[in-house]
Amino acid sequence: MTVLTVYVAQFDLEKYWGPLNALVALTIAAIKATAVILIFMHVRWSSRLTQVIVVASVFWLLIMLSFTLSDYFTRGGWPIGLGEY
Repeated sequence: MTVLTVYVAQFDLEKYWGPLNALVALTIAAIKATAVILIFMHVRWSSRLTQVIVVASVFWLLIMLSFTLSDYFTRGGWPIGLGEY
């Protein structure tokens, strides 16, 4: 997967398909993270309780990220004259 990451990083995918570099890089990173969790942390072969805790923690992370992004996207721009009273 690291070789694939380096190989894809050498191409300018935005030239042809818009913002595809970031999407491909994040997809490869998600696949690598999933492999680390399932294989190298032995979650795939562990008890059902461990698997439930891992799934619940990922779900909680998604909830927290959605709250953070909803706060970020609903804010207005910063005031122009912030220190000029």
